[in-house]
Amino acid sequence: MAVSTSDFRNGLKIVLDGEPFVIREFQHVKPGKGGAFVRTKVKNLRTGQVLDRRFRAGERVELADVEERTMQYLYQDGDQYVFMDQDTYDQVHLDRSVLGDAVNFLKENIEVQVLFWNGKPINVELPAFIEATVTRTDPGVKGDTASGATKPATLETGAVVQVPLFIKEGETIRVDTRSGSYVERV
Repeated sequence: MAVSTSDFRNGLKIVLDGEPFVIREFQHVKPGKGGAFVRTKVKNLRTGQVLDRRFRAGERVELADVEERTMQYLYQDGDQYVFMDQDTYDQVHLDRSVLGDAVNFLKENIEVQVLFWNGKPINVELPAFIEATVTRTDPGVKGDTASGATKPATLETGAVVQVPLFIKEGETIRVDTRSGSYVERV
């Protein structure tokens, strides 16, 4: 099915050059000279690459046949990560290369959105925030309390995030999975 540029909206999934993309931003432009066009920022759902693309006004593009399923992360088996569909209990094995940076925030039993394109899993969307336990961090140095001072901390998932000096080993913190940054102590 094809859609016109007048139907563009943020989050619309389309096919460009045989690859699935999602529209992040778009703007209709009507210059004083020449024809109108739509300026977009699109993100490749398989690779994560962001592109700037222009479309002529009224141009038609193909909708991507992308399905989103809620799945639960079960365990890691070598370079494969195993997810289970919540409804059918089917298990899907995803390679580390498909997951990218998401592997740093995967905890057992966490629910994620797995994107399927033409029946094959292509990407995993984590929840915006996760709670994780700090497994290793250096103690804060007394007197080292400059505004905004941070130190590295290793989480139970293996990710390393910058945390404030008062965070100690064994504490649970909330982390923003989109930026990999500390949000608050839980």
